[in-house]
Amino acid sequence: MSRTEQLTHAKGAEGKKRGRWLALSVLVLAVLLVAVDATVLGLATPALSEDLKPSGTQLLWIGDIYSFVIAGLLVSMGSLGDRIGRKKLLLVGATAFGAVSVLNAYATSPEMMIIARALLGVAGATLMPSTLALIRNIFHDPKERSLAIGIWGATASAGAAVGPVVGGALLQHFWWGSVFLINLPVMIVLVIVGIKLLPESKNPVAGPWDLFSVALSLVGIIGVVYAVKQVATHGMGWEVWVAAVIGAGALYTFVRRQFALTSPLLDMRLFKHRGFSGAVLADLLTVFGLSGLVFFLSQFLQLVQGRDPLEAGLAELPAAIGAVVTGLVAGKYARKYGVRGIVTGGLAAIGIALAALTVIHKETGYPLLGAALLVVGLGAGFSFTVTADVILSSVPKEQAGSASAVSETAYELGAALGIALLGSVVTGVYQGFTAPASVSGPVADAAHESLGGAVEAAKSLDPQTAEQMVGAAQVAFVDGLRLASGVGAAVLLATAVAAWFLLKGQELQEGIEH
Repeated sequence: MSRTEQLTHAKGAEGKKRGRWLALSVLVLAVLLVAVDATVLGLATPALSEDLKPSGTQLLWIGDIYSFVIAGLLVSMGSLGDRIGRKKLLLVGATAFGAVSVLNAYATSPEMMIIARALLGVAGATLMPSTLALIRNIFHDPKERSLAIGIWGATASAGAAVGPVVGGALLQHFWWGSVFLINLPVMIVLVIVGIKLLPESKNPVAGPWDLFSVALSLVGIIGVVYAVKQVATHGMGWEVWVAAVIGAGALYTFVRRQFALTSPLLDMRLFKHRGFSGAVLADLLTVFGLSGLVFFLSQFLQLVQGRDPLEAGLAELPAAIGAVVTGLVAGKYARKYGVRGIVTGGLAAIGIALAALTVIHKETGYPLLGAALLVVGLGAGFSFTVTADVILSSVPKEQAGSASAVSETAYELGAALGIALLGSVVTGVYQGFTAPASVSGPVADAAHESLGGAVEAAKSLDPQTAEQMVGAAQVAFVDGLRLASGVGAAVLLATAVAAWFLLKGQELQEGIEH
């Protein structure tokens, strides 16, 4: 090879390498879009409650319907991306996500807000599997891919930090709907730049998209999660049994159908890989333990400790900072100290931090809260980044969309179940508080729906009675939050033990793929 040819080859290789990282910058914008939306809702909940006046049940639905729908569709959308092209699905989904964000911003009733959140879940289901699948296909060097996944995860964490801070600043000056409109500029940049920079990839032999399997997965997951939510909130009833039977039956039929199809929506043989199954289970239970707590933490900071929205957003920064720091180095340390050691250590750290939150009260100083959030972030950065790497590395790159979808489904399903069950723990304890005897029935009923409802209802009372009622409501809310933290800690510590056994012998790849 001549000197000129060598220089040309070197420039071409450098250009391809630069192109990979530029493409990654577009993918992380999509992650940012979803992460900002998820965290902003919790911060906007008090203002949204005051304006739309949802019941306690409606408030939980507003919080978790997005996760229910996205969990039900992720496998289907991941498989669709494998078939029609991940770039195409990502750009169409991003456009829809931006458009539906406007609908969320201008919702005028709890029912409209629930529908808007559900539609946002449909759009969101196209984004996350596509981003991880494209990373799997763009980065063939496992060490580069680990770093790319770390950046991907760190961006999600940064979005979780940016969302509350930007959202808090907006809530200081504008109405609650403005927090959803911040999705629009990100979506516009993503689509314009993504058209030019992102490479297209798909499975060349994926086969047809089975619509019956799509319906089965959606009905199955939503049915089962709805039943769990209703049991946690209202106890057993005939509608719970109906939802549970229909959901379980749909999922059973879905699994049987996947084994029978020559081109399944989800290749169930992926779960025979112990590392794959262990990583998926770790993700699901970790998010379950975290999500209910995170959903109510913004309300604690604002409605119990009296912080304004911006201050509450800044108070949650340590978790995101910790996750960014460890996410960027997780792959390196997993190769040095072993996958199961890093994942187990990360999960145990989160569990210990949640256990520390079981002693919080209204006057708890920020050092305890900040330290616990930092440790949660450090642990999550290690565990989530490494498990995502394990999941992607366990499958051929042609199935990257389906594998990514399984990973994201575990994440979203864990979030939905966490908000439903741990949120119901908080709500159940909260609703047991005793209002002052002089408070009338309708006012007392409104106060028992949610802490935001109690603060709003107190405005119609004389100052002394209002202070007594809000004080009692705050104590009950904190009691519920402590109990939920304890349950979350137990789940995380048990998951750490399970991960130690399930991830035994698991290692991240070293050699470059061809």
